[in-house]
Amino acid sequence: MIGVSKLYCGTVEPSDPLRYGRKTKKLPSHLLQFALDKKPIVVWNCTRRCNLKCKHCYAQAEDKDYANELTTEEGKRLIDDLAQFGCPVLLFSGGEPLVRKDVLILAAYAVEKGLRVVFSTNGTLITKEMAKQLKEIGTSYVGISIDGTEAVHDAFRGVKGAFKKAIEGVRNCKEVGLKVGLRFTIFKGNAKEIPAIFDLVEQEEIDRVCFYHLVYSGRGSALIKEDLSHEETRKVVDLIIDRTYDLFQRGKPKEVLTVDNHADGPYIYLRMLREGNPRAKEVLELLKMNEGNSSGVGIGCVSWDGEVYADQFWREHSFGNVRQRPFSEIWTDTSHPLMLKLKEKKKYVKGRCSKCKWLDVCAGNFRARAEAYYGDIWAPDPACYLTDEEIGLA
Repeated sequence: MIGVSKLYCGTVEPSDPLRYGRKTKKLPSHLLQFALDKKPIVVWNCTRRCNLKCKHCYAQAEDKDYANELTTEEGKRLIDDLAQFGCPVLLFSGGEPLVRKDVLILAAYAVEKGLRVVFSTNGTLITKEMAKQLKEIGTSYVGISIDGTEAVHDAFRGVKGAFKKAIEGVRNCKEVGLKVGLRFTIFKGNAKEIPAIFDLVEQEEIDRVCFYHLVYSGRGSALIKEDLSHEETRKVVDLIIDRTYDLFQRGKPKEVLTVDNHADGPYIYLRMLREGNPRAKEVLELLKMNEGNSSGVGIGCVSWDGEVYADQFWREHSFGNVRQRPFSEIWTDTSHPLMLKLKEKKKYVKGRCSKCKWLDVCAGNFRARAEAYYGDIWAPDPACYLTDEEIGLA
């Protein structure tokens, strides 16, 4: 996760996370990426069921009942363990988390145990009453997925009317004072929609937007051909930077982030150097604190059936099941060879990644993409768009 507004617009300085000792438990949500102790943010895919039919679904979710999902009591035991382990955030995802009948009970329980609760949702089920309940139980943030303007969004989500319902969900959250933002996954079919997303954020007075690079996994693995070229990605990142700075300059600042491609960090830094921006040195300090991809360290996933994965996209390698062992025990058990290597992944990456001068701020990017594309976990991430010259090889 790269905070474009934090880095390029200077809304965060290196001294900010230092004031909290860079401790996970003390840092406010917007500074967690700079934590030193890296307690994992846990994505719980609490159900596989979904009311939409999204093309990029890593869970391959459908609108039907699935067997073997964790029960309410099993969910509470998971939450107890995450709380005592010191996890800062529990992100309820799916499928569509709001189709799970006991999800508000579980979310309220997590808040009671001291976890910050976040929802990743398609937004279509956030009625006025649902927004009120989410607010009342203490939800910290709701991220609603939007893929473009109405026609593009509905086509990609597989259900007509999904866009209008998602926007209603945004408005309902805002009405009750619940922090809400947009999530936008970038691919060839919707990259041209990014300006419209910035327009939407401004028109609807939405404070946060996250742009996700495509990760090839689950159903998304068929979308490798839909990923942007390196040149297209560079243009998109420049566009995101430009529109973010434009809002900042006009006194309408938004929190803008890019997610799932840590090449974005060095790219922003190098652009600031070219522009002669005096804050470039501070940005490099923040990138070093961020430490790059955190799969298997600062981000983890528990599936609907209790399986534990390094992140929410990478389901080819399970490290155990919370029905048999607590998450905290699974996460710290480095007898599993892949878990051990993920804790020290910079030692194992190959090719241009191993020689890259930005390895300390990128950590080799996404291993899931490398495996999906090359069949080798430790191969270079095919989505890295930095040139050999930019990474110090030319």
